[in-house]
Amino acid sequence: MKKRLIRFVKELLIYVLIAITIALLVDWYRTKDIPKQVAPELYGQTLSGDQIDVIELSHQQPVVVYFWATWCPACKFVSPSVDWLSQYYPVVTVAGASGPNERVTAFMQHSDYQFDTINDPKSALFQQWSIQVTPTIAIIRDGQVASITTGITTPPGLLARVWLNQ
Repeated sequence: MKKRLIRFVKELLIYVLIAITIALLVDWYRTKDIPKQVAPELYGQTLSGDQIDVIELSHQQPVVVYFWATWCPACKFVSPSVDWLSQYYPVVTVAGASGPNERVTAFMQHSDYQFDTINDPKSALFQQWSIQVTPTIAIIRDGQVASITTGITTPPGLLARVWLNQ
C-alpha cells in the first residue's frame, strides 16, 4: 500500500512538472515579442478622467498593467483578482477592442470593477506593446517589464508576481 502511494505521488509530481513546463513554454511563446528591457510608453486618460503615466508611476513602486477586453472569456476569471489587487497595489488596465468609453464603463459598473482603465478601442496600445493574447498581465518596475504572463492567473500567482518584483 505504501509503495503504491509513493508511486502515485511520484507520477503526480511528474505530471505537475510537465504541466508547469508546458505552461511556461506557452507563456514564453505568447510574450516573446513583448519588449522586456524598456517598457513601451503607456499613458493616457482613464475612464474616470485622470491622466496616468505608467512608466512614471513605476519609478515610485511596481505597477500592475492588465491588458484585457470586455469580450474575453478568460478575463472574466482574471478581472476579479485584478480588481481585488487594485485595492492594495497600483493597477492600470487597458481595455482593448471593447468599444466606446460608455460601453466599457457600463461593463465595469455591471461587474463592479474599480480598477483604473484606459480604453483602447482600436487596440493601438495593444499593438504598441505587441500584445497578442488577452488577458496579459505585466509588472512594470523602474520603467522595465519585470514580469509578464498571459492567460488565466490565480490570485496567489498574481500576488506572488507583485511581491517578487517589489
